Amino acid sequence: MTVLRSALDTRSGGYAENRDAMLAKLAEIGEQTRKALDGGGQKYVDRHRARGKLLARERIELLLDQDSPFLELSPLAAWGTEFPVGGSVVTGIGVVEGVECLITASDPTVRGGSSNPWTVRKSFRANDIALANRLPVISLIESGGADLPTQKEIFIPGGRLFRDLTRLSAAGIPTVTIVFGNSTAGGAYVPGMSDHVVMIRERSKVFLGGPPLVKMATGEESDDESLGGAEMHARASGLADYLAADEHDAIRIGRRIVARLNWRKLGPRQAAGPVAPLHDEEELLGIVPPDLRVPFDPREVIARVVDGSDFDEFKPSYGTSLVTGWASVHGYPVGILANSQGVLFSAESQKAAQFIQLANQVDTPLIFLHNTTGYMVGSQYEQGGIIKHGAMMINAVSNSAVPHISILIGASYGAGHYGMCGRAYDPRFLFAWPSAKSAVMGPAQLAGVLSIVSRAAAQAAGRPFDEDADAAMRAMVESQIEAESLPMFLSGRIYDDGIIDPRDTRTVLGLCLSVSHGAAVSGATGYGVFRM
Repeated sequence: MTVLRSALDTRSGGYAENRDAMLAKLAEIGEQTRKALDGGGQKYVDRHRARGKLLARERIELLLDQDSPFLELSPLAAWGTEFPVGGSVVTGIGVVEGVECLITASDPTVRGGSSNPWTVRKSFRANDIALANRLPVISLIESGGADLPTQKEIFIPGGRLFRDLTRLSAAGIPTVTIVFGNSTAGGAYVPGMSDHVVMIRERSKVFLGGPPLVKMATGEESDDESLGGAEMHARASGLADYLAADEHDAIRIGRRIVARLNWRKLGPRQAAGPVAPLHDEEELLGIVPPDLRVPFDPREVIARVVDGSDFDEFKPSYGTSLVTGWASVHGYPVGILANSQGVLFSAESQKAAQFIQLANQVDTPLIFLHNTTGYMVGSQYEQGGIIKHGAMMINAVSNSAVPHISILIGASYGAGHYGMCGRAYDPRFLFAWPSAKSAVMGPAQLAGVLSIVSRAAAQAAGRPFDEDADAAMRAMVESQIEAESLPMFLSGRIYDDGIIDPRDTRTVLGLCLSVSHGAAVSGATGYGVFRM
């Protein structure tokens, strides 16, 4: 009785239109993602290869267990900025010797692997994920340190990268660094603050200041090898724990280090084996309309994501614009909150708060599927207590202690974004579908508000209102907000952990749930005051 039935008509024109629109967005995102895969461009890739070196993603591939997945994080970081897409570093989660690890790899084809402001922000996010989910960290480094022309944006906040490494170690989370080439200035502190360090003979060079800087600072004549070579660090300074013959040998040693960690997850194992959904995941492409003002049933998404399409809905007849219920994904029990008709009313807010509390009572992770225009406005709803009821939902989300995973599948506007566990509420992971949009409100609404305020100001001042200027302003604002609410813009600023193909939703959720169980899973023991 709890298996979801699907009403999706895959032969309808609406389904075909939705599918075509989603595929077009996926193609556009794929084109931008390839810019990150291309690194610094063919010239620098060829030069790197000519030196007999592997590319960043090739190093990761060799490090991972054969045929195991790699969940890349923030691949579009820096999109829409003056910096190369990808932020000159690859970050993600993969399995090494059976252990889920957070992996970062400098991309030396992009300005020698130096760190720009987006490298730093992307690395911060990766470290946050490692700490929250208790993931061993493996750094594959070849970096010239800070990108000096942008040092004013890197130097002050960038020190957190080294603090993070020491805090991970203090929390009992192992950190491993493999040095593939130059690791200078700030880059030298990564191996310096890691638990385990591997260097490569005649390749690795680790020093705070290279020969030119030493000459300028002290007058000393030195060379790379005596100043920071791998053999020197292995025999004299003690910074290198292992001395590898070449890149492949270094990766082999790195894998052996992880194998000897005797690592164990603290969270519970899967409650049952995974069962495929009864409905085809391919059909996820045709559910969300390109016009997000057109409603869709999130149960159609849930039916193609959860184990056996089995979903026990909670309060199905109350607060119907928010779907809540229990399911499992890849054998992990979950609670799901999914927006139905977009608007959150008082009933939906109270329903959400109760459901979140129930999930915390039984230590069950929560999945949030966003498609909301925010909390309802208007005198009727204000008098009915929408502020205090919305605050109740946000209170519950803020103080919930079980893992949260958010996926933006449609609109995510206003305080609804907060109540559904947006980025500021520290979900363990947050991904977006290509159809997603997020902003303080919809473009037309925002432009309309500005127009009303401007018209009122003109009337109060007793001056004529310029209708043509108003129309031009509205068009400009709508265009700007539309561009800034799209997933590539938001992903470029690391407001999500990546844009995913809807067909990969179940796989991504399964990986995130498995990772989340690396740490203990336990519910909240207290909340702030609920205003009743």
